[in-house]
Amino acid sequence: MSPDADRIRIDRIRIDSIGLLQGADDPADPCQHADALSPAPPVPVSARRRPWLALLTLLSLGLTTAPPVLAEGVLDRVARSGVLQLVGPADQPPLLSLDAQGQPQGFAVVVASRVAALLSQALGRPVQLRFQPLADPAELGQRLGEGKAELACGVAFNWARDMTLDYSLPFAIGGLRLLAPAGRLNGDPAQLAGRRIAVVRDSLAETELRGMQPAAVVVPFSDLQAAVAALTAGRVDGVIGDSALLAGLVRQRNLGGLALLPDSFYERYPVACVVPQNDSAYRDLVNRAIAQLMQDYVDGEPQTMAAVDRWIGPGSALNLNPERIRLVFDALLMSVEALRPVPAQATR
Repeated sequence: MSPDADRIRIDRIRIDSIGLLQGADDPADPCQHADALSPAPPVPVSARRRPWLALLTLLSLGLTTAPPVLAEGVLDRVARSGVLQLVGPADQPPLLSLDAQGQPQGFAVVVASRVAALLSQALGRPVQLRFQPLADPAELGQRLGEGKAELACGVAFNWARDMTLDYSLPFAIGGLRLLAPAGRLNGDPAQLAGRRIAVVRDSLAETELRGMQPAAVVVPFSDLQAAVAALTAGRVDGVIGDSALLAGLVRQRNLGGLALLPDSFYERYPVACVVPQNDSAYRDLVNRAIAQLMQDYVDGEPQTMAAVDRWIGPGSALNLNPERIRLVFDALLMSVEALRPVPAQATR
């Protein structure tokens, strides 16, 4: 692709100002139940002995060869257990949190449920999605690497994590913004000089703040929840962090008089799932599930639109217009083949 084509593509999608997880200034409470899985009926035992045969049939769309699945990979493990273990923090609405009954909910759960459903279809047996909350985000890589979990969704990309885990196709664009009392600041980095600005310790937000305004007073906290608490208590002038998570916390805690600034991100990044490293057959399935979810939304499939809009659409914490969501999904799908239903006569 030529530089001019790249420039046209970037201008078209305007990803810097329409990031999918950017959100509006007045989002609504996202706390609702996640969709239930609808597993496919089982197939004969002979097929279960080679679960990847069904997977390759599903994914190949007519191709006769595919990379082999490593022994003791995720597909083998899920085929035996019937469980897809999702891990992650439980306090990050609208991506991932717990409802009143302690069940996982959020946009990340919608994505993970699609992965579990496709696994069920590929392996020919019911697959249950289970969630294990992590108090320490550092445990995420350890659980996946040791085979104690198979999936984490809603994870921002960074190169260090990519050295030990594999990222899926992105399903959102996230970024950093400033949460501050409405009318006090406009988000211009020049205004942050001499201001006490809270960040999560050793995070991208801390690095970004120190780089764009060295004269700001950086106030590090262990997590975003503590940083927002310091803001509401008047101990800091603002918080820089992930825009979607800040919007979710504001809505969850019913905080008034705050604004997310500026209109565009200080820094943006893809948001995806992470899976154990070097398991290409499983990662391909995760990618297909994510691509199908986004394609269904772009195509206007009602159930998919309702599931996604519940967490990031109108009336949610991010309060995004469906056309804006569709535009970002369409941009993220540019790197893969479009998934369309195969006409019945074509399968005979």
